[in-house]
Amino acid sequence: MAYPPPAGPPMGVDPLWGFFSAVAGADGQIDAEELQRCLTSSGFSGSYQPFSKETCRVMIAMLDRDYSGKMGFNEFKELWGALNQWRDTFYRFDSDRSGNIDARELQQTLTAFGYNLSPQAIGAIVRHFATDGKIVFDSFVACCVRLRVLTTSFQQRDTMRNGSATFRYDDFIQVVMGI
Repeated sequence: MAYPPPAGPPMGVDPLWGFFSAVAGADGQIDAEELQRCLTSSGFSGSYQPFSKETCRVMIAMLDRDYSGKMGFNEFKELWGALNQWRDTFYRFDSDRSGNIDARELQQTLTAFGYNLSPQAIGAIVRHFATDGKIVFDSFVACCVRLRVLTTSFQQRDTMRNGSATFRYDDFIQVVMGI
């Protein structure tokens, strides 16, 4: 089956096009494995460990509006922007330059993003994403993706904007399992 050429700018127009097109399949989309290769070859994570396949999968799921398990160039550009914001914030709050953040630093990063979470919620996040109380960059990105998706899903259902939403059980499972 012949696929149309990948949709996106021609070479040289957008610097991200080179990274994207180097790993995009014949369908002009990238999956989690291709995203992992792209981010590793671009040096995006710097001195931090490369992104895991699971983190790449949840990054794609965050932007996968057609539920294909893949992303096109425009979604890739949106992801790149979010990743830059998360990386800059991680660097800013990794005050001891250890390559990881603790619960206090996580609270500061999430507050900087506009989240107002209780100490219990922060504790739950740390228990889920930390190893020995420390969150590495890969896990931080996975955390940010999940918070973004969950917040968006919640806000869509909080029609009165009062901090309360109603989910059907099936809807709740789709939201939680989709990321």
